Amino acid sequence: MSEMNEFTPELIELIDDKGNKRNFEILDCAEIDGEQYYAIIPAIEDENFLNADCDIIIVKSVFEGDEEVLATVDDEAEYEKVWYFFFSRMDIDDFDDDDIFDDVVYEVE
Repeated sequence: MSEMNEFTPELIELIDDKGNKRNFEILDCAEIDGEQYYAIIPAIEDENFLNADCDIIIVKSVFEGDEEVLATVDDEAEYEKVWYFFFSRMDIDDFDDDDIFDDVVYEVE
């Protein structure tokens, strides 16, 4: 078993609403106004990962019944607030804020 260290990414496997499984790396998480949000990127699983272009995805923890799911943030004002919060913590000066507001719901596995 390999040892994890501070440089080992925290990965989660999510299932989209069509049943497709994908791995994501959690970049950051925060509770903002009583809600739990995550900044994630698709996990890169090839040898050319340094040249890959990955968009940061902002998702929110919500409950559907007793089940916790991660869903995209549909409200534009809420999304921008969370987006700028994460980017200010990451200290990134140049970013593209033309993200797509997909209605994708992921189950936490």
